[in-house]
Amino acid sequence: MEYDAVVIGAGPSGSFCAKTMAEGGLRVLLVEKKQEIGAPVRCAEGVGKEDFLELVDVDRRWISVEIEGAVIYAPDGTKITMSREHSGNEVGYVLERKIFDRHLAEEAAKAGAEIMVKTRAIGLLKEGNKIKGVKLSRMGEIFEVESNLVIGADGVESLVGRWAGINTALKPNDVESCAQYLVKGIDVKPYCEFYLGSRFAPGGYAWVFPKGRDMANVGLGVLGKYSGEKKPIEYLNEFLEFRCPEAKVVELIVGAVPVAMPVEPMVADGLMLVGDAAHLADPITGGGILNGMDSGRIAGKVAIEAKRRDDFSAGFLKRYEKEFMEKHGKIFKRNYFIKEKLMGMSDEEISEIFRALKDVNIEDLSVFGLIKEMFRKNPKILFELRKYFL
Repeated sequence: MEYDAVVIGAGPSGSFCAKTMAEGGLRVLLVEKKQEIGAPVRCAEGVGKEDFLELVDVDRRWISVEIEGAVIYAPDGTKITMSREHSGNEVGYVLERKIFDRHLAEEAAKAGAEIMVKTRAIGLLKEGNKIKGVKLSRMGEIFEVESNLVIGADGVESLVGRWAGINTALKPNDVESCAQYLVKGIDVKPYCEFYLGSRFAPGGYAWVFPKGRDMANVGLGVLGKYSGEKKPIEYLNEFLEFRCPEAKVVELIVGAVPVAMPVEPMVADGLMLVGDAAHLADPITGGGILNGMDSGRIAGKVAIEAKRRDDFSAGFLKRYEKEFMEKHGKIFKRNYFIKEKLMGMSDEEISEIFRALKDVNIEDLSVFGLIKEMFRKNPKILFELRKYFL
């Protein structure tokens, strides 16, 4: 079995990369370890509308709710409401990921990619340091696939990356342990809710994302260094009792989300990492759908050119990393800096700032405007932050 590229993982980043490469004429194999693409859902399913529309033509079948704005709660309950335009890149649409992920895989297949589900990558094929393909396991059968290029889209702490010698491990300060319920019988408006503070989510936040028909994703992320104090599911049960005690649980998902700087390097000879495998989730929100899809698009374009030049060296594939970081790198550095500073603020400090902002015209205040206001009492932090907004 021979292909130009093998993609490990059929989430949004992997499927989008496979589609891009197949449209460029490459012979592509897309591998997914689960038997059903899109299930189980692994996130709160929120995306920013404008950036999302730059990547896809929206099909209403995979839009659950169109969001009008965000409500952010301080630890003491003080709230600030923002319009969608000022609410950040997780507010715009709440997706039906089971439908959306399958749609992206279908688009990859339509473009010519071959898909194997219930198939697990168990190693890389190498000649010296050069990657020549992957070893796969499918329903008890182990076989090899030769390929000039392997795309690792296999999530947090990517095994594909490790096999290639890339360090994908995360420090406790750079990973959120998450738990989420899909619940029914909850009173929600078309606003995403965010709850700050150590009571429910130390080092992270709790959320309520409406799904329509009195349903919502209710979840939270706890920073890794705090996750040993209490399990995320225990925090989630307490939050559910606080926010919607009458709601009925329909589904439960758990997982880890990187809130780190991107992996460096993101490439090796014959290999590129995309999406969560390259730690491309937003360091503040943990949202990774849009960054993941864009990384897949860029990697796919570079793969097409690599095939044309017959050059799959790390030196050439570095163009993917360079283009992605030129577009997104400054935002990552800014948001990672903000995440680190926010972790140093107490619940009372955050609540005090929210109370002072209650009378501000919030409609004109963006998420980062809010953050600048939160740091205003510390001129040193504001001075350090200034370069990220220039």
